[in-house]
Amino acid sequence: MNRKIRAEKVRLVGDNVEVDIYPLSKALAIAEEQGVDLVEISPNAEPPVCKVMDYKKFVYEQKKRDKALKAKATKVSIKEIRFGPNTDDHDYEFKKKHAEKFLKEGAKLKAYVFFKGRSIIYKDQGEILLLRLAQELEEVGKVEQMPKLEGKRMIMFIAPKKTK
Repeated sequence: MNRKIRAEKVRLVGDNVEVDIYPLSKALAIAEEQGVDLVEISPNAEPPVCKVMDYKKFVYEQKKRDKALKAKATKVSIKEIRFGPNTDDHDYEFKKKHAEKFLKEGAKLKAYVFFKGRSIIYKDQGEILLLRLAQELEEVGKVEQMPKLEGKRMIMFIAPKKTK
């Protein structure tokens, strides 16, 4: 930027400037005359390309754009629902209603069956429970990961369906 540019000749671009090759001193004079900065934008070109612009304003607008993009990015939350391998029908229905509500709000769902102690022998019941949940939530969400046993937990992920 400005006096830190080391090239002897530069290609000058920017608003209110005739695009041409100038000696560095002349380019700096043109930038000073307009009350802005001379910024090197392509140092590897032959000759280096410099632009006449208000550098602080450029940095400010770039930060503003980045902030706007960050605000538009959607944040996906993950809600968890825990079952036991022998979960009763009433408890299952209650938890299914919560799962449906979470998916309608746009959150991902992590449903898992926790096996305590010797209840690990009921792996098949746990898998049946999770598959039944996936089938009953089919209209509000789609299965992202099928039931998989990880340690003492059988985990399944369901993502919300896009609403039109």
